[in-house]
Amino acid sequence: MQLFEQVAPLADRIRPNNFDEIIGQTFLNQMPAIENLQSLILWGPPGSGKTSFAKIIAKQSGLHFEETSAVMHATAKFKSIFDELGKDSLSKVIILVDEIHHLNKGQQDIFLPHLENGSLILIGTTTENPSFELRPALLSRCKVITFDRLQLGDLDKILQRAENYLKKELPLSPEARQHLCLMADGDARYLLNRAEELFAANLSHKMDVEELKSFSPKRAAVYDKNSEEHYNLISALHKSLRGSDVDAALYWMNRMLQAGEAPLYILRRLIRFASEDVGMADPNALVQALAAHKAYTILGSPEGELAIAQAVIYLATAPKSNKVDVAYMQSSACAKFYGSLPVPKKIRNAPTRLMKELDYHKGYVYDHDTENAFSGTNFFPEEMSRKKFYSPVERGFEREIKKRIEWWDKHRKND
Repeated sequence: MQLFEQVAPLADRIRPNNFDEIIGQTFLNQMPAIENLQSLILWGPPGSGKTSFAKIIAKQSGLHFEETSAVMHATAKFKSIFDELGKDSLSKVIILVDEIHHLNKGQQDIFLPHLENGSLILIGTTTENPSFELRPALLSRCKVITFDRLQLGDLDKILQRAENYLKKELPLSPEARQHLCLMADGDARYLLNRAEELFAANLSHKMDVEELKSFSPKRAAVYDKNSEEHYNLISALHKSLRGSDVDAALYWMNRMLQAGEAPLYILRRLIRFASEDVGMADPNALVQALAAHKAYTILGSPEGELAIAQAVIYLATAPKSNKVDVAYMQSSACAKFYGSLPVPKKIRNAPTRLMKELDYHKGYVYDHDTENAFSGTNFFPEEMSRKKFYSPVERGFEREIKKRIEWWDKHRKND
């Protein structure tokens, strides 16, 4: 005896049936270029409508349609589909491969012959950047369509669609309704799953925000330490620091921490930033970043996060200069270009009699024995002209360094 009637989830029951019903996607104004049947890679965040879009394509095509998952199905599943091609007048098939980025290189390659001979229309969905996750040979045979993250207004329209379908209103106050959309974090599937729970609760009153928080868990942040979003977030933090936007830098730092990023990874990036983007404009920046790293290793989490915040604030508000980075890169390129030029004899030590006879150390002037402790000696190899790698800016401590260098350059010998 069947105790429970199986009913499709609400998200499936109110799926769009045509392109006009898809909500929140800017590419829809380009539909004439998309509707001609072709292989597609649908790239976008979870719950943005990729699967619904693929099913509409398949329905309108009238072709045999197979829905698969890269997580659930192995290579044998795809080969069994291909084996049916040519049988029973089946000459062309559309295959939807959900989460296609989970297929390895060999699995991706099995589609190529069928794409080439025109017997297969492949529609792959992915939350990861296809440039990084898919084989160039596969990617070149598909059109990539980018799905946008659904906004709060889009999510509210989806809730309205659910209410119209069920002919009942969500038991939420206006503030709680908005909070539910915020909790969904752009994911329509999560939104509708939570809404279905609320409809089923048959409440006699409207929940406020605090009741909703207790009733439904917040959606986990979209984040993977190996995914593009990982690099997007650290880039946002780095650029906010460089742009001296302390509040944005703190926001991106917390986005990473709350998503589960390793705090020591963030600290390593801060140490690098201290040299790359602050440098000698504030030499104490590197000290602060290293101190934060040590503080976190001593305190751990959650106490150690405060040291990370302190380092972020210090770096964001420090004067900026990339001249250390520029000087390093230019001097590295110069050293590589000129190869193994010999060290001038006058600045070589001469600990033996033979070295002295070969004029090692001859003519060297000990700088501390001169006025102003500066001899003006040229220390570059004799076979190359002087180079200018480090050019400090008129900001922070580098302003003082610039004055010193200008004085040394003025009194330096030309030999």
